[in-house]
Amino acid sequence: WYQRRVRGLFLFINMTVHSLFILNTSGDVIIEKHYRGFMNRAICDQFWELVMKAEQPSEVLPITATPKYYLIHTQTKGLFFLAVTTKETPALLIIEFLHRLVDIFVNYFNDVSEDILKENFVTVYQLLDEMMDNGMPFTTEPNILIEMITPPNLLNQIGQFVMGPGSNITSVLPDGSLTNVPWRRQGVKYTANEIFFDLMEEIDTIVDVNGTTIQCEIRGEILVTCRLSGMPDLTLRFTNPRIFDDVSFHHCVRYNRYEHDRVISFIPPDGNFKLMDYRVTGQIQLPLYVKPQITFNDFGGKVNVMVGTKNVTDKAIENVVINIPFSKNTGSASLTANIGSVHFDEISKMCKWTIGKLPRDKTPILEGTVSLPPGTPPPESNPVLTADFKITMFAVSSLKVDSLTMHNEKYNPYKGVRSVTKAGKFQIRS
Repeated sequence: WYQRRVRGLFLFINMTVHSLFILNTSGDVIIEKHYRGFMNRAICDQFWELVMKAEQPSEVLPITATPKYYLIHTQTKGLFFLAVTTKETPALLIIEFLHRLVDIFVNYFNDVSEDILKENFVTVYQLLDEMMDNGMPFTTEPNILIEMITPPNLLNQIGQFVMGPGSNITSVLPDGSLTNVPWRRQGVKYTANEIFFDLMEEIDTIVDVNGTTIQCEIRGEILVTCRLSGMPDLTLRFTNPRIFDDVSFHHCVRYNRYEHDRVISFIPPDGNFKLMDYRVTGQIQLPLYVKPQITFNDFGGKVNVMVGTKNVTDKAIENVVINIPFSKNTGSASLTANIGSVHFDEISKMCKWTIGKLPRDKTPILEGTVSLPPGTPPPESNPVLTADFKITMFAVSSLKVDSLTMHNEKYNPYKGVRSVTKAGKFQIRS
């Protein structure tokens, strides 16, 4: 036990971040925080060279080693969160911290963008001071941070203007930090006790030209909105808990209980939080089909794409959009659809077919032609189509909540469950 404890402590001590930078889409540094001495911004120039060399920013590897530093980053909403460390460190822990930092910003400011961070400059630096101490994660629980640093509002802005920066920081240590349940504050009281679960699933799949599914998996997450008084102890049961291939829980979940009984037992944080992530593979029935027929010759190509529903759910498939990325040497395009609108971008050569709600009594069809400039050879391969859609009150994995029981409290809360299925990386080869 002692050796395991020492190894765990050594692993934690080795996780040190020297400096943290937040860059915008132009590579400009908008926020920088140094935890273990000053570091020149020139390190960001090295990172930005990698971004410029990549065809898409998402293709930049999350971990990059330079002769002197390790660069670890995440991307969200056009911003790059870059952590720099001078020695080998558990990279996944740093990536998890960066994701937690984004979640905290969303909790405080409702969104994350360059303008929002600049408008809340003082609060951002206060959070960076509290969340990491000397390069190591310190206070990362939203409930404790909210008690320590008041979220920005009109009253706080007036107070900071009159009394100066720091007037929104409390001098009293939060109660939750002194308990074995640091993610939940003490003395929570609500007039209406309620808890809501959102089962959000995305389908990542590759379908070949014949309609055969080559690869398919479901990435899901369970988001919770908790407004419960006191210190409730909840037990969540599913009707089919064995469908999960991989799971990742919020640290409020008792993992040993899940391993033994396949139930989720936890004391929930107050407010909004993510209870778990999961992945499901195997035989998955796709809710819609896309049948493309695209052929090219020396003068141009013919396009015919059909989209329809499968008998998987009776729920409406909404926000359907089909994207067709034609090759860069494509000339003009003449494409029409019997349902929805079609837009062809002459610069990017991207055709966007917006269908909206998918009808059941009529099959949407896109057809037309594309031209090639004289002397231009036909493309070596046909484009790979992508589809976007959304289905409410439907979980493609068939995951269902069986029951939710509560202990330690005597009231009967209102419970709600909602399922949403979306397209992730939904690709169709033509």
